[in-house]
Amino acid sequence: MKKLFKNLFFIGMGVALFASCKKDENMDYFTGGAVPVLTSSATGSIPLSTATQTNTAVSFAWTNPNYKFTTGVSSQSVSYLLEVDTLGANFTNPNRVQTSISPDLGVSYLDATFNTLLTNQLLLVTGIKHTIQVRVTASLNSVANTKLVSNVLQFTVTPWSPPPTVNPPATGVLYLVGSATTGGWTNPVPTPAQQFTKLSNTSYTITVALSGGNEFLFLPLNGDWGHKFACNKTASPPSGETGGVFGYDWNDNFPGPAASGTYKIDVNFQTGKYTITKQ
Repeated sequence: MKKLFKNLFFIGMGVALFASCKKDENMDYFTGGAVPVLTSSATGSIPLSTATQTNTAVSFAWTNPNYKFTTGVSSQSVSYLLEVDTLGANFTNPNRVQTSISPDLGVSYLDATFNTLLTNQLLLVTGIKHTIQVRVTASLNSVANTKLVSNVLQFTVTPWSPPPTVNPPATGVLYLVGSATTGGWTNPVPTPAQQFTKLSNTSYTITVALSGGNEFLFLPLNGDWGHKFACNKTASPPSGETGGVFGYDWNDNFPGPAASGTYKIDVNFQTGKYTITKQ
């Protein structure tokens, strides 16, 4: 009887080992794929303009990498990452555009959309010609070491500036007036102490002493109460400590910070927002 049990034990072990070997032989192994080929509707340059902002600026397409396993071509979903970066950055720029796309083999961008990606994300300066590069990376999320990087396409682009949210002063200058300032509500205001520094057509800044718990306004013309830049405390309440939105000839004075001190006021006509920063 002991001999019989012993024989059965070895027979069972042999069957288990055989089954294990068969299982190993049937395992599905990743064997590779074809590097995706990236193409574009544009060649050399991607024209961008406010006049065509609702039109398609560029379309990108790429081939399927056809990932293969020992059992054949993979049926798993492939993920694609389309990247846009400046020439020379080699796709290491932390501000590069990265768009995840799955499982489509292409993407199109409207002029305004692509322009926004270049200016707001890649931080390209408007009105200047830049050289950008584009590539796509394919991968299988469920399988390690499956990334395949396409060829790189190169284009020149000149991003445009969208119309400012608030029209900047036609005078090209801006002044600060109000009870929060040293000059109070006296108009004309003392200059240059209460005159903003113009950084660009849509950006102004001033660093000035403000008395706590008071108010102020922005004037486009010193000595004239005819027009002003102000806030709307009901529709868009601003913060006396951080700022908010503003508009042309709105009704309410800006609230100043609660505590007296030196503050930097930045006025951005492009976004229609101003900021207050304690110095």
